Amino acid sequence: MEIKPAIRYAKDMEDVLLSKNINKEEELYYMFRGVDKKEDIRYDVTEIPGKLIGEEFVKTKGHYHDDYQEIYIVLEGEAIFLMQKGKDIIEDIYFVHAKKNDVILIPFEYGHITINPTKNTLKLGNFVHNDCGHDYDSIANKSGAAYFYTIKGWIKNSNYSKIPEIIEKKPLPSIPSNINEICQKKA
Repeated sequence: MEIKPAIRYAKDMEDVLLSKNINKEEELYYMFRGVDKKEDIRYDVTEIPGKLIGEEFVKTKGHYHDDYQEIYIVLEGEAIFLMQKGKDIIEDIYFVHAKKNDVILIPFEYGHITINPTKNTLKLGNFVHNDCGHDYDSIANKSGAAYFYTIKGWIKNSNYSKIPEIIEKKPLPSIPSNINEICQKKA
């Protein structure tokens, strides 16, 4: 059975992009949901072509899973994962620059956005609980995450009342053996 991707168009991302001068029908990335499933953990694949939207590197729309964690692995290319805790006043913000085979944990209560900082296609796998929902509104209501990643580097989003300086963290050393446990609902 072939899985058709859900396509994220520029018109779907308009509220979170730095530049509003966009081709609304441009395809930005592709989400293949439910590629595999074991018990209550789903495996998805996302493909993000390398391109710019104005001066900003193409990215995912961004969302929170307050009660769940998620694990990503870079299958091809490289990515920047932006993680932020807090929805108006940002308590913590960091990024992980990841390359092929790097593993990233999205912690409880952190919003996350994935950025393709290259001209090459980025392909990601992710493990997430089947009951995990998505809060897209918190990031969309602020016109994007607390920072935008552009050809000039990081730019703060002035729609947040407080943003700490962004720091870099390292990816996990390997895929955890207890993925099912990590992706369960917060106790």
